[in-house]
Formats: sequence, structure tokens, C-alpha cells
Amino acid sequence: MIKTRPHPAWFVAAVAFIALVGAAGFRATPSVMIGPLHDEFGWSTATVSAAVSVNLLLYGLTAPFAAALMDRFGIRRVIMAALVLVAAGSGLTVLMRQSWQLVLLWGVLVGLGTGSMALGFVATITGRWFVKHRGLVTGVLTAGGAAGNLVFLPVLASLTTQHGWRVAALTVAAAALAVVPLVWWRLRDHPAELDIAPYGGAFTPPAPIAPAGAARTALSALREAARTRAFWLLAGGFAVCGATTNGLVGTHFIPAAHDHGVPETTAASLLALVGLFDIVGTIASGWLTDRVDSRILLGGYYFLRGMSLLVLPSLFAATVHPSMVLFILFYGLDWVATVPPTVTLCREYFGQRGAVVFGWVFASHQIGAAAAASAAGLLRDQLGSYNAAWYGAGALAVFASLLSLMLLAGKRLKPIAPGIGLMSTPSAAQPQAAR
Repeated sequence: MIKTRPHPAWFVAAVAFIALVGAAGFRATPSVMIGPLHDEFGWSTATVSAAVSVNLLLYGLTAPFAAALMDRFGIRRVIMAALVLVAAGSGLTVLMRQSWQLVLLWGVLVGLGTGSMALGFVATITGRWFVKHRGLVTGVLTAGGAAGNLVFLPVLASLTTQHGWRVAALTVAAAALAVVPLVWWRLRDHPAELDIAPYGGAFTPPAPIAPAGAARTALSALREAARTRAFWLLAGGFAVCGATTNGLVGTHFIPAAHDHGVPETTAASLLALVGLFDIVGTIASGWLTDRVDSRILLGGYYFLRGMSLLVLPSLFAATVHPSMVLFILFYGLDWVATVPPTVTLCREYFGQRGAVVFGWVFASHQIGAAAAASAAGLLRDQLGSYNAAWYGAGALAVFASLLSLMLLAGKRLKPIAPGIGLMSTPSAAQPQAAR
């Protein structure tokens, strides 16, 4: 019997998944540290939320430049440097005494590091290594972030409760460093390095490195994409996605539940369940993306998310009722199910520059997340509850559903020539393709 070895693309995807899990570790900590930092330093919810906002903002704004850096210097070098930044930022927080140090370490260093391993990294991996099952693999890798929350959040909550937040921060630093040797060993930049074709595709040599620097490449992609209606619809919807996930629920669910008498460890476990169900939901979304129009999927995802947020304020209580568990299950399935169809649409509309353009779309995701993290903290401080934040987020999600469905009006538009990668109108696309 002849044994066939798995295609190397699967090993690359596995290492990428582990790196994404490691990067997710520190991003899981803000919600469990808001209370301890307030107790030790007297910092308000708004002050800590400001550091979270910087982290979320840089996490998004770094993505397009990281994707361009991967094109220029290789995936492996960029990811190794990013993991070291995450470890440095999380480890050095144990020495901080002032709130500006929290912003610098937690916000800037960790934001830059995790942003380099954001969803632009996922788009780069799937774009280079997979043709067959691309949507499914996108879903699996995207679920890596949820898996990181699932693995780290209950552990970090327990460590913070029993040993203090410094032990939790050092644990994250060690986990990030542990992934570095694996990335060096197995992650490769392009299938052509191994003289093979991407999985399910034909052999193609890697594209020549552009003479322009990474910043110029990223900004050029933004300038061209910003001329299209599709970019703004995708970016607008994804900004709401960030506001309603990382920014609001990811940052403020635990303190909101604690406001109603739920212990922090219990609330952290509920949020970890969101991560568990998100793995299922995102992989299923990737499978659906290979089969169903991505515009319809996005419209449905955002609408259902909005409806669930509108009922959330009525579900909080001192004890966890089945209705809250049902919300956690549903919200988890929908958490980042939006990513596979959004990546697919960026590739459809913007061709070879799809990964870099998706980096900018993802930046809008994190701008929305940063705004929601700060706004929710301020609303809590001023009004004494998070109810206004939940209702506002629900309305925004319904609006994002409408933006996504508006993409159906331009469904017949096709990307222009691969070398350009961007499209504007059908009349402009045809002459380019004919050349």
C-alpha cells in the first residue's frame, strides 16, 4: 500500500493556526484585567478602555502594512518579529506604574505585534497556499483567534484571581515566545520555495518583489481601492463587525456581567464559550462561503447579530439562566463568521492585491472596535450601566446588514487584470483584460 504524504500547505496552515492562537492570548486579557488594574492603581474603566482602544486600533492599522511586509520580506520573518513584540509588550507590563505605560506596552507594542498576525496574515496564507478549500481554510485559520480566547481566557481569569494579573501577563509572554521556534521550522513563504503548486492549483512562480517599500505598496492599494464603492461598503460593514465583537462584547462583557453580580471567572467562562462556538461557526461559514454568495451571507450574519444584541440587556442576572447560555451559543456562532465571505469578496473585487486591501478593510474593523471599547467605557462611567452600548450596537449591526446587501447591486462587476488587481466599472475592466 502506497502512503501519500499530506500536501505541505496543510503544515503551513497548521503553524499559522498555532501562531494565531498564540497572538490571541494577550488579546484575551483586557476583559479580565479591567477590575484588577482598577483595584491596584485606581484607574477608571475609561482609562483602561483607552489603552484597549489603542491596542485594537493598532491591531487593525498594522494589518495592511504587515501584509505588504510579508510580500517584501517573507511571512516567516514578519511573524517571528510579531511574536517577539507580543512577548515584550505583555512581559514588560509587570513593571508598569503609570497609565501611559499601559498604553505604550499593552496598547502600542502588543497592538503592533498582534496586528502583524491579524486577518491579513490569514488572507496571505490562503491566497498563496490554497486554491481548493480556500474558503474553508480561511474559516479554520480565522477560528484560531477564537481558539486562543478559548484556551487562554479561563486560564488567565483563574491566574488573575488566584495569583494576580502579573502572573497572567507573564504566562502570555511565555506562550508567544514558545511559538517562535515552530514558525522558524515549518512556516514557508510560498509553495515555489518547495517547487510545488498550491493545494488544488497549478504551479506559479512567486510574484517579483515590488521595488516600492511596504508602506508605499499598502498606501497605493488603499488609494486605488478607495475609488470603488465595494471597498466602502465592505469597510463600513466590517467596522460595525469590530465594534460589536472585540470592541464591545470582547472588552466589556465580563465587567457588564460583574455589574449584575456574576463572578468574573464565571463571566470569563461564558466568554470562552463564545470562542468555542465561534470555531464551529467560522469553519461552517468558510464551508458556506465556497457555496453561497458571500454578500447574502454577510447580510444574514449582521442582521442576526443585531437582533441578538438588542435582547442582551434583558438577559443579565446574578445567576446564569438558560437564555444567557442560548445567547452565548448564538453569538459565538456568528462572532467572526463574517471573515471568510469578506476575504472572498476582497479577492473577488481586488484580485492579487486582495490580501493588502483586506488589511485595510480589517483596519476599519479595528477602528470600529477601538471606538466601541472607549465609548462603552465612557457610557458605563456616565450612565452607570452598559445598556445604551448594547442597544446602539444592535442598531449598527442591522445597518451593516443593509450595507452588505447593497453589494448585490454590483454583483456582476469583475476584477480587472491580475497585474492591476482593482476594478472600477465593467467598461474599464474589459479593455484591461484584453491587453
